Formats: sequence, structure tokens, C-alpha cells
Amino acid sequence: MPTTPATARDRSAVRTLLRLWPYVRPVRLRLFTAAAVAIVASCTGLVIPLVLKWLVDGPVADRDPAGVRLGALYLLLLGLAEAALFGLRRWLVARPLSHVEARMRADLYRRLQRLPVSFHDRWASGQLLSRGTTDLMLVRMFLAFPLTFLLVNAVTILVGLVIMLMQDWILGLVVLGPALPVMWTCLVFERRYADVARRAQDQVGDLTTVVEESVLGIRVIKGFGRHRSQARTFRRLSAALRGTELRKARLLAVILGVIVTLPEAAIGAALVLGAVRVASGELSAGTLVAFLSTALALRWPVDSIGFLLAMSQEAATATERYFEVMDEEPEDDTPAPARAAPAAPRPASGLRFENVSFRYPDAPPGSPPLLDGVDLHVRAGESMALVGATGSGKTTLTALVPRLHEVTSGRITLDGVDITAMSREELRTKVAVAFEEPTLFSAGVGENVLMGAPDGAGKAELDRALAIAQADFAHALPQGTDTRVGEQGLSLSGGQRQRLALARAVVGRPEFLVLDDPLSALDVHTEAAVEAALRQVLAGTTALIVAHRPSTVLLADRVALLSGGRIAAVGTHHELLRGNAEYARLMSGEQEDHR
Repeated sequence: MPTTPATARDRSAVRTLLRLWPYVRPVRLRLFTAAAVAIVASCTGLVIPLVLKWLVDGPVADRDPAGVRLGALYLLLLGLAEAALFGLRRWLVARPLSHVEARMRADLYRRLQRLPVSFHDRWASGQLLSRGTTDLMLVRMFLAFPLTFLLVNAVTILVGLVIMLMQDWILGLVVLGPALPVMWTCLVFERRYADVARRAQDQVGDLTTVVEESVLGIRVIKGFGRHRSQARTFRRLSAALRGTELRKARLLAVILGVIVTLPEAAIGAALVLGAVRVASGELSAGTLVAFLSTALALRWPVDSIGFLLAMSQEAATATERYFEVMDEEPEDDTPAPARAAPAAPRPASGLRFENVSFRYPDAPPGSPPLLDGVDLHVRAGESMALVGATGSGKTTLTALVPRLHEVTSGRITLDGVDITAMSREELRTKVAVAFEEPTLFSAGVGENVLMGAPDGAGKAELDRALAIAQADFAHALPQGTDTRVGEQGLSLSGGQRQRLALARAVVGRPEFLVLDDPLSALDVHTEAAVEAALRQVLAGTTALIVAHRPSTVLLADRVALLSGGRIAAVGTHHELLRGNAEYARLMSGEQEDHR
């Protein structure tokens, strides 16, 4: 998976976070209202020192019990108002921000479905999972807390400083002394923390990948006794993540140390100086109490700067990682303009490959294409077996038909229509695919099979497909076809999974059928029964079948030999056995060395 961490010098956290605006815009009114409520609540807290000044210089100095009780009532009401306003702010943001997170997660999932197979080949699944879970949680936390309180605290600090300067400008300047060192520390911290935060979130993705692969591959790990090596890999990645998290903690400790220590020292100096001035009669006791109460009320807004900046940087990194996926180009589902037909008249019906070449996008520069100038015509209603040595590109060629990969050059037509002139949705309703490695989802047997059928298909179509694939064992499962097959279908045998995948391919009665060695996991008796049923299906469809065994080849009307990235020969099985030495070797099991 190509992780592309950006350093703090490469990107602006503010510019990155501004990309969230399209998601925030629908709920902006409630967020702005919540911010306004929080500002009012915070400023309400700053009124308390002014009440204290009046209380000390008035009722307390005058020994007025009724005035003291009245002052206490004012303080209680102000405290209750502040608490109620902060509670209202939390209520205002909870629902809209959960909506923002859900919408971002849904958009990410839709984009992952639309991204080409080549993208998923490059990216580790754990990295994608971490973007859809941990990263979006960090974004929601930023919108709920730092986004509001960076503004609220800035306003609170500004209002508090004005109040303190109005109380006594000399003490105000003392408290303002640490401002420049604190600002410089924040700038340095922001740059360094951004790099470490990105590294930590990428490492979380790597660790997620290892855990996911270990769970999905538990049979292999146990079968080969590799649990210790997997544990070592996990410990190594976990230790790297721990080291990165500790570095984050050290950076946070440094900035918190500076942000807490310098203002506290300034408040201490103001306390000493103020006490001296009260003793000399230059300052009233009430003014000193109000000043120090205001300064102490500003402690949390100042102390919180460090972790608010840290959360903002983590959210910026999470946003950056989220948009790394969202910025990837999805499959273009706009049909291409129809290309001009070839000058020479050629039969157009069926499936045709015309001078098709293919190279993987991440192939080394200058390397030869995997497929080079493939010409092949599968006539309408005909079944064609595709045979070739391991690594010759058979599976890749079949993947070009439903446009899981795009041809590098040339074109593929279905009944004379270029497949790029159709939308993918239209194309994939015409073409059904069964892969050599069948993938089943954590759902019922019936749900898995009916994925290959149009909406509205029911029990009749399901039973027909199960019968064709000789998958009637599904009816004998504990809950019949409603039985959940478990993750990856690993609760079933390999042959059972392959038969369900075959049933999924035929349930929609497709016009074109692409089968990648569909019988490889079947025993001899089941294979014979499935072949008999498949012959009925193949009689009414146009099929391209990747085959490795003579029994599968015999299902087809003709055979194409793929060699050296080209179609080397086409004919019936018996014709190629007699006239092509490479084909005869493949059918006898003597694989050539194509390194």
C-alpha cells in the first residue's frame, strides 16, 4: 500500500481541514449556534470575578451579611447558567456530528466500491479499514471539541485579558509576559507533531492489516505452525507504534510543560506584586481578588492549547488520509463514444478480442506487456476453453471482459458493441463471472447466490442455480439456504464454496459467462455431475472458460491456447492434441518453464 505521509512543511493543517466543509455545511447552523453558546458560557464564567470584586470591596468590607448572601446567590446563578450553556452546546453538536461521520463513512465505502481493482491490488485492507474507523473518529472528535474550543478559548482569553488590563494594567502586563514564548512553542510543536501523528496513523493501518490477515489466514498459520513468526511480526509493528506514540507523548509533555509553567509563574509574580500593592494601598483587595480570579479562570483555556493543537493535527492527518482515498480516480462509468467498425467485414456476434494488449499500471517501465495483440472470437452460443501455462495471463484476460481491468490497447466487443461503450452496470448484467478462488460473504447461502441475479429474483431462481451447480447440499444445512456461511465461507469445504460461486454465476441467466477454472476444487463424482449440468447452461450462452484439466476442456466447443501473451492456436481439443506440441504437453501435465 503506498503510504504518502506529508511533512508539516508540505501541507497546511488549516487547508487540509477546510476540505471537510462540504460535509459540515449542512449542519453549519447548529455548529455555529453551539460555538456561540459556548462563547456565552465561557464569558459568563468571566463575570464571576467581577461579582467577587463587588462582594469583597462592598458587602465583605462593609460587614453586610445580606449583601454577602446576595453575592453568593449571584455566584450560584452564574455557575448554573455556565453549566447549562455548556450542556446545551454538547446537545447541539452530538446529533449533527454523528451524521457527518456517518455520511463520510458512507462516501468512503461508495468510493471503495467504485475504485478499480488495480487500486485494491495496491492498498492493504488494514490501511483502508483504519481510514474508515479510527481516522473518521478523530475527525468527529475534532469537529465536536477542538474546532469549537480553539475559537471559544481564543475569545475567552482575549476577553479575560481585556478584563485584567481594565482591573490593573501593570498586573495585566505581567501576566502577558509569557505570550511570545508560548506562541513560539506552539508553532514548533505543530510542525513536529504533524509528522509524528501521520506516522502513528499509518502504523495503525499496518497493524490492522496484520491482525486482519492473521484472522483470515488462521488455518494457514496453524497448519504450518507459524503463530510464533506472526506474533513476532505483530510485536515488531506494535513496538514501532508504541515508540511513535511515546514520541507524541513526549512532544505533548514539552508543550504542556511550557504552556502550564510560564503562565503559572506569571500568575505567581502577579500575586506577589498585587499583594505588595494592596498592602501599600495602591490596589484594593477586591481588585486583586477579581484579577487573580480572572487569571485562574483563564488557566484552562491556556492549558488546553496544547492538546487542542494535538487533536487538530491528528484530525488534519486523518482528513488527509481520508481524502487520499477519496481523491483516487474511480472507474469511469460513462460509456465511450462508439468506435468505427473495422473496414473488412467480420462476424460481430459473440465475444471478440481485437488486438488486445494489457500491462499492469504498476509494471516496471520497459517491461513487456502481459498480453500483446490478442485476437480471439468466441461465437454467439459457443463455449471456448482458454488454456495456457501458469502465469500466461489467462485469468487476466478473463478479467478484461467485465472490465475489472482496462485494456491497454485494442478493444473487446460483445455482439459487436465495444464494452467501453456500455456502462459498467449494463456490461455486468450481460457478463457473469465465477473466479477460481470463490469469495463468499458473511451472509446466508441464498443471499450469496442471489447476488448474481437481478433484483426481484426469488426461490425458483435460487433452486435452479443450486441444482445446476450441484449445490443441493445447501438445503440440508441447519437453516437451509438461510444458513450463514461465516466469514469468507470458511465453514464450507472448498468444493462447496466453488459450487456456490458457480451457482451465483448462472443464477441470472447471463448472456455471457466467464468461468475461471470453475471445477478445480471438486471431487471426481461431483465434477462429473456439475459438468453434465453445465453443458445445459453452456448450450444457451456464450462462454469463456479457463481450463487446466482435459475434463474441463471437453466442456467447450473449441479451445484457445494462450502463449507468450498471444493466442497461439485455436481449434477443437482433438485438433490441438494432434497438431500442437505445447498444448499436448499442457494436457499431459508437463508444464513448460516460462521464466
